[in-house]
Amino acid sequence: MNPRPPATPDPAFAPGAVAAARVAGARAAMVEAGIDALVLRPSPDFRFLGGAQGPFLVLTQDGLAETADPAALVPQEARRVGVDPEMRVRELFGLAIEAELVPATPVLAPLRLRKEPYEVEALRRAVAAAEGVLERVPELAWFGESERAMAARLRPLLLESGCEELLSLRVAAGEHTARPAHLPTRRVINPGDALGVSVCGRWDGYCAEAARVFVVAEPPEDFEAMYSVVLAAHRAGLAALRPGVPAGEVARAVAEVIDGSGYGRFAAARTGRGVGLGPDEGPRPGEDTPLEPGMTFCLEPAIHVPDLFGARVADVVLCAEDGALPLGTAPHTLHVLDR
Repeated sequence: MNPRPPATPDPAFAPGAVAAARVAGARAAMVEAGIDALVLRPSPDFRFLGGAQGPFLVLTQDGLAETADPAALVPQEARRVGVDPEMRVRELFGLAIEAELVPATPVLAPLRLRKEPYEVEALRRAVAAAEGVLERVPELAWFGESERAMAARLRPLLLESGCEELLSLRVAAGEHTARPAHLPTRRVINPGDALGVSVCGRWDGYCAEAARVFVVAEPPEDFEAMYSVVLAAHRAGLAALRPGVPAGEVARAVAEVIDGSGYGRFAAARTGRGVGLGPDEGPRPGEDTPLEPGMTFCLEPAIHVPDLFGARVADVVLCAEDGALPLGTAPHTLHVLDR
């Protein structure tokens, strides 16, 4: 079993105690993995161990410090050093450490899988902020505006919500909703368009994403039928997400619904991913990692029909003792924008 920091039921658990527990867990995992030191750059792993400014954070069995010269803090006798998986090539070459460099992931990823109660509360607040921005969508005037212009109007709302880092902001209209990674363009939004809006950001250190589907004035032909399949797939994913079940069962449950509807070839490649200090972490629904209470996911089933339309909903969900527990409250109703 992988060592983990001790749990705390107190959402107000002191930051110093949190960091100490995480460092203790990381040191135990380093021993198990045969790693003598960790060198991290600003990243989710860096923040997990309490990093603030950088440019590097070095953890050994005897110390933890931020430094501009990691080689000076890594023990000379160190044989294996775990480095941040987000390390840039030029940073790796610049470390000048005489040891085998290996990914730090085996040490820190298992520690980050399960969220403690105070982390779940932080995620819940982040979700509330993200959903709060989407709740403002009907207040805006969409007719005749471009995707890019509407994204620009949403950006200040994210800042007002306390978002400290905007990770993605997507506005897709009409046929652009069929593009999974679409970025806003000058395409004008017209009556009869399907509309997909999603926001992903970091609030107080934790990441959340919310994505909802709208239609302008009236839905395109056959759109509501397709969207109902996405919602059914979402419900199937929630039903499958429970302790003891392999994460892959969540993906299979979603795929079964979409395949059975005839939209299988248009289904999104992935149904979700873990979320926490990072926007894309483990476990992922396509993996066979057994689910445990405290794991948190962004469940995001989607269908994309080329050149016509698509629909994607995204919610942050907690694997609780009794099953899936959405951390947000925003409904999935197909909202008709009337202006």
